[in-house]
Amino acid sequence: MLPYGRQSIDQADVEAVLAALGSDWLTTGPRVAQFEADIEAVAGAPAVTVTNGTTALHTAYAAAGVGPGDEVVTTPMTFVATASCANLFGAKVIFADVEDETANLDPAAVEAVVTSRTKAITAVDYAGHPAEYDALRKIAERVEAVTIGDAAHAIGSTYHGRPVGTLADLTTFSFFPTKNLTTAEGGAVASTRAGLLAAARTFRNIGMVRDQDKLRHPDEGGWYYEVQSFGLNFRLPDLLCALGSSQLGRIAEFKAARQRLTARYGELLADVPGLRLPIQREGVDPMRHLYPVRILDGRRREVYDRMREAGIGVQVNYIPVYWHPVYADMGYRRGMCPVAEAFYAEELSLPLFVDLTDADQDRVVEALRHILGS
Repeated sequence: MLPYGRQSIDQADVEAVLAALGSDWLTTGPRVAQFEADIEAVAGAPAVTVTNGTTALHTAYAAAGVGPGDEVVTTPMTFVATASCANLFGAKVIFADVEDETANLDPAAVEAVVTSRTKAITAVDYAGHPAEYDALRKIAERVEAVTIGDAAHAIGSTYHGRPVGTLADLTTFSFFPTKNLTTAEGGAVASTRAGLLAAARTFRNIGMVRDQDKLRHPDEGGWYYEVQSFGLNFRLPDLLCALGSSQLGRIAEFKAARQRLTARYGELLADVPGLRLPIQREGVDPMRHLYPVRILDGRRREVYDRMREAGIGVQVNYIPVYWHPVYADMGYRRGMCPVAEAFYAEELSLPLFVDLTDADQDRVVEALRHILGS
């Protein structure tokens, strides 16, 4: 089975992990700080590492102060964690529809649903194409909300010359194996706002405070620390940070490969009937995590089944979040976001990863041509 996504691990990655394994630090050591600095160099903002993309979202909502009575506006075209992490803090999630062209959160739809209770507006950079953050920030500023960018797909992308970590007040990343780089499991939260970043750092470290200037009882002794607010242990260990730094050393190579494969798909599939290809907006330089096509004429299920039967690991990204039973049980109903639902009915992610060969890509294209032409 040709997978739809796969990590790229080389000998340098292996050696970096082995060096960490042989050091005095397996966790909370110097490689954590190094990886955070390496993320900042790519993302454009200081970062705090966490254990995965979901805990990154959890940490971002904590840093934003999301709680009971608040509303969080987000997209249904994402993995459930983008929304569910806000629910876990007692917030009400408001789903706004997406743009037909990009499947990203539609600023006009957000404008229609924000209220004085809106605490955060969370966009997702679907498939690696950044959302329209300039418009979203204007809406957020008007209602005094925080903007959060779920950039799990998008580290390495830029928007009008700005790296994704600078576009929202808080930005989250995922380093799952199918993403643009991997730490096996891992994630990060970035922010250009020092207060939000400090809150994220404290939350991921169980709420512990050691800074003498911030202690309520600073004279207890060198061992002393305080927990002034609740947090969780979301610390990413040195072993995985070592892998992350090694991977980031190849981020330009990864981006070039993904962009070449994306362009090649565009050329090879341009004349295939019954198929709609992804677009790229002016000013956006995406590092594509997915290559999402749209299968027209109600044939997506047939194409999915036949591609999988042919040994080609296509995927569907994503089921609209409010379709999941946990949201249906809270009263959310299908039909709320018709553009997102129309996108879901047609979307199919083709294999895209750094080590995908031209021969394997040709195999994907020929299989798709054959099915749609039959």
